[in-house]
Amino acid sequence: MYESVLYTLAARGGGTQMLIMFGGVLVIMYFLMLRPQQKERKEHQVMLQALKKGDKVVTVGGINGLVTNVKERTVMVKVADNLKLEIQRSGIAQVIINKDEIKDENPAR
Repeated sequence: MYESVLYTLAARGGGTQMLIMFGGVLVIMYFLMLRPQQKERKEHQVMLQALKKGDKVVTVGGINGLVTNVKERTVMVKVADNLKLEIQRSGIAQVIINKDEIKDENPAR
């Protein structure tokens, strides 16, 4: 009789181990996948908020241009001499930084 109770308790313990393993996998997924995505999304939002006139940008569609006017939700991008596009801020993929604008943090090099 005691043996059947012990087997039942042992079988229930296996479920607890499975639950702990599943929780561990979720924690690992958070740190390897979700957290970096959140960080990247936050950096992109900061970049969009910092857009200013004169920035060279690349749109999500791959169009390169120069920002000529910044509005609350849209940005005017000069693509060619007589062509300006009004693009949603969220349509800007990246800001191109010139190497001349980057200040060397360690000038002793």
